[in-house]
Amino acid sequence: MKRGALLAVLPLAFGSVAVLTSSGDSASPAAGGGASTYVGTASVETTGQASKSDGDLWPSCWAGNGDLYSANGDGKGFSLDAEFSDIAVSEIKGQPGSLTGATVARGDQVGPIWSGPGYNRKPTGMVCVGDTMYLAVQDLALDFNDVPAATILKSVDHGRTWTWDQRKPMFGDHVFTTIWFADFGKGGAAAPDGYVYAYGLDGNWRDSFDDTVEDPQSVFLARVPKKKVQDRKAWEFFAGSNDRGKPEWSRKLADRRPVLTDQRRLYAQTYGTNASNLSVISQGGTTYLPQQKRYVYTSWTEYTFEFYESPTPWGPWKHFLSKDFGGYPWSTSKYGGYGVTIPSKFVQPDGKTMYLQANVCPCGGGGIGTSVYNFNLRKLVLTPSAPGPAVDVPGAANLAAPSTGAVAVSKSSQSGKLALLNDGVLTGSENDFDDEVKGASWWGYTWPSKHKVNRVEFTSGAVSAEGGFFTGRPRVQVKKDGAWVEVGAQTVSPAYPGDVSAGANKTYTVTFPAVETDGVRVIGLPGGTRSYTSVAEVAVRYAVQVADGGFEGTGGGKPAWLFEGSAANGVDRGLGFAHSGANNGWIRTSGTGLSALTQKVPVQPGSTYTFGSWINASEALPAGQGRFGVRLGAGGSTVLGEKTFGASTGYVHHEVTVKVPAGVHEVTVYAGFEAPGTDTFIQVDDFTVS
Repeated sequence: MKRGALLAVLPLAFGSVAVLTSSGDSASPAAGGGASTYVGTASVETTGQASKSDGDLWPSCWAGNGDLYSANGDGKGFSLDAEFSDIAVSEIKGQPGSLTGATVARGDQVGPIWSGPGYNRKPTGMVCVGDTMYLAVQDLALDFNDVPAATILKSVDHGRTWTWDQRKPMFGDHVFTTIWFADFGKGGAAAPDGYVYAYGLDGNWRDSFDDTVEDPQSVFLARVPKKKVQDRKAWEFFAGSNDRGKPEWSRKLADRRPVLTDQRRLYAQTYGTNASNLSVISQGGTTYLPQQKRYVYTSWTEYTFEFYESPTPWGPWKHFLSKDFGGYPWSTSKYGGYGVTIPSKFVQPDGKTMYLQANVCPCGGGGIGTSVYNFNLRKLVLTPSAPGPAVDVPGAANLAAPSTGAVAVSKSSQSGKLALLNDGVLTGSENDFDDEVKGASWWGYTWPSKHKVNRVEFTSGAVSAEGGFFTGRPRVQVKKDGAWVEVGAQTVSPAYPGDVSAGANKTYTVTFPAVETDGVRVIGLPGGTRSYTSVAEVAVRYAVQVADGGFEGTGGGKPAWLFEGSAANGVDRGLGFAHSGANNGWIRTSGTGLSALTQKVPVQPGSTYTFGSWINASEALPAGQGRFGVRLGAGGSTVLGEKTFGASTGYVHHEVTVKVPAGVHEVTVYAGFEAPGTDTFIQVDDFTVS
């Protein structure tokens, strides 16, 4: 389908509306949804494998005879010497990298046009029941903005001839007129029951700006007995879930309820004439992965692939990846596409490696020629989250090294080569310039299993007045239950200037209290006149360190320091009481008893460490009543080393050297005092470990 820009540029708006719902919650047919916790990592190649074919869309099915069959729009199919047609069906043999095929039917041999002049035929979905094939075809207006009718065709001779009800289309009035089917493998052998499952959109296939339909950002679901696919009266539509969470079905189309609603908008505004304010629900495909017992729905926008997963055909559907290829122009080394599907024939035995089919119009803003206007595959690796807690021990290892299974993530990538993030080279540069006036830019990783992390080393790439730097300071977020949340008590060294003076190929280290997570990223507001950041390297570690030792930390998560006792305590911010920097910690009381600021510090068993702190104690503190030391456990009584102190006339440096016992991976550093019953305080700052 030949496409240009979809929409005019809208008024400036940072960020995007994000409302994602799914029918998985039995209390409501449009509740739940959100981010996937099932998927650990997902990686998509930025380029595809071209085949000797011509056309777009390419819904497909794997027949019982072992061959793949696919239908294309606007092209010649796999017979390049054939005539151009608005629709064609091809028989495809081989595996990715060695595909061959032949067109077996085209044009009027395939199906009718119901809506008259100004419309042509477009294939939207295909399913094989053994060696019987069904093909969903819609009437699409030549300007792509109207889809009033759709019907289902049938072939029993591997696509050579097709039959259909010649009296009227099966679906009309712009309702359920973009249809695709759940792909259950060779001949549908992995189907859970005797039904064919069909997904549908009301109206158009490409975006939700279709004023002819009532609910354009939702996916609906129907089922029909395998032997009655062309019998419209036999179709049942998902009508919500009952109070036991079981799906309910209705023969009435008006009773249908969404299985997925996603109201996110991407690319709120672009700098040039590229499309903007894009919706994320589009014609795509749904493939069942029997090894993972998961359904995957593949959608797309002008610049992104959108991925969702579910344990059942009806949900709950969860979003797990937005693969952003950036705005036009694309290149032969990086491009997106549309009509995104996962042909089940190419799902590998591990159940994790598969191939996406997606193609790009040769006439639009892509500027990449006709080399990808064909049946075009690219590798997708989808790894489930591994159960169990993190097993990391603190050390110098980079947890983002390729050997850890880390998959690099970013908002977008101009070259598409995210391997640069963990190649160990600090002199390179990648950026996320994508023509969007964007409110967030990020670089980081996800893992299939959990890791303990407390340090991120971000090395910048090239900077200029156009961008390459963060406005303000970058922050660290981690994945929790599939969602990104900010960690607390973050400090960055050296101080990040928040403008072009951040410089190129300079490393900024962000430290924070240790967290257990399966993803980490550096995120912030992109700077410059074109809103982008750059990166040379991102390293992630679980280091031996005292987090927020100077009390300068920011962030919305838990603080680095905990407190034991009944005294008042807190942080002096910018009051001039610090040993260095702007802030310091304090404890003050007129009572009695031991009070202390404490923090758990990761360590290596058998190693020797020196802990230090600067402490100022008031004149009311008796000698020997102050306590600075290291012990086992949060409230443990086993002290590994302690230094006592009393009143001072200013900050005094205290040190304790300890050897960590075998099998111990965490100790507690503390600073406090035994209160004498009169007004007494201490100020603490600049904790260290070496």
